[in-house]
Amino acid sequence: MNNSRTDIQRLIGNTLRWGVTIASVIAIIGLVIYLLQHGNESVPDYAHFDASRPAFTHLEGILSGFAIGESYGIIQIGVIVLILTPILRVALSFFDFLRERDWLYALISAIVLATIFINSVTGFK
Repeated sequence: MNNSRTDIQRLIGNTLRWGVTIASVIAIIGLVIYLLQHGNESVPDYAHFDASRPAFTHLEGILSGFAIGESYGIIQIGVIVLILTPILRVALSFFDFLRERDWLYALISAIVLATIFINSVTGFK
């Protein structure tokens, strides 16, 4: 196995490790902020869905909540980073397969990426 192949495999592995670690740290920071702000409140009735925070149901609301330090926005950014981590792994694998001229796996990776992209774009209303 040549050195560049080992480097890309190490990069892919580190991407997964660092992505999960960073996502966890972000979510824990959001959790600590949430507990500091709301830790003494009584537990709400979860028998019915409460849409009191509709801003956190779309990306713009999540980003603006994150920008002002709102605990919900920070936690959801952690979740987004966690979701993007394996997608980045597929993208890195795709480029690695192209570089290695492994056309079958490059095609499979491209189909996976296209499916994720199409579902993400068409899933928004």
